[in-house]
Amino acid sequence: MSKPLNPTHRVPASLVSSKTKLRMNVIMVIVLVLYILSSYMTNASVLRFDQAFFANVWNMVVQLFPPNWAYAGVVWEKLLETLKMAFVATTIAGILCIPFSLLAANNIVQNKFLYNFIKMFLNIMRTIPELILAVVFVGLFGIGVFPGIVALIIFSLGILAKLISETVESIDMNPLEAVRASGGNTLQVIWYAVVPQVLPQFVSFTLYVFEINVRASVVLGFVGAGGIGLILRQQMNFLSYQNVSTIIVITFVIVVIVDYISNKVRRGLV
Repeated sequence: MSKPLNPTHRVPASLVSSKTKLRMNVIMVIVLVLYILSSYMTNASVLRFDQAFFANVWNMVVQLFPPNWAYAGVVWEKLLETLKMAFVATTIAGILCIPFSLLAANNIVQNKFLYNFIKMFLNIMRTIPELILAVVFVGLFGIGVFPGIVALIIFSLGILAKLISETVESIDMNPLEAVRASGGNTLQVIWYAVVPQVLPQFVSFTLYVFEINVRASVVLGFVGAGGIGLILRQQMNFLSYQNVSTIIVITFVIVVIVDYISNKVRRGLV
């Protein structure tokens, strides 16, 4: 007859230790206190959704509809400009990220100082929001499309280089060793052993960043960086809500179409 697994016949009260429970309870209390304090100091409460709020929502809806479709010609022109901004910025960032991605991969670069320096540089680039970059470049170059493109290039470069470098670090090293053993130099190792392994992910991540840039370029127009956001802000300042409605509807449809096509292509690649 087999012996019982628990000779004391005691059923454990919980799989989580009392120390862990205490730590979790303390964290929950701290989060709750911070939430209440933050809500009180910022006057951010669910009580703000009162009768006056819903009356304002109804008034806004009444002013937004119906959209002024006669204004669609202006919207299409600026929306095309927005797509061009995203396309140019993503293309340049995709090219520039290649050397940064290789230098930020620890299985490619053996120099620890260079590796850490590039990693730190890319981290700094990612910490600056694209809206702040656009404000800075609008101040340097003036209102227009170019400041928005430069801001999107820097913003995209930080994201793409991080994603691609992590992909390079996870590749199979056997093809690299085989090319080196046959006398290949560094460029040949990268071309014949690294590129074939990361190319599908590279295209997928670039399309993903293009989606982000389309949405980001709409916002950049609010600070004068060109595109659809520029006329959206103008029409809001003029209180032309039916024109605003036209901009929102057309922009929403185009962004959804871009996201759908990009998702289909990325799923086919990876």
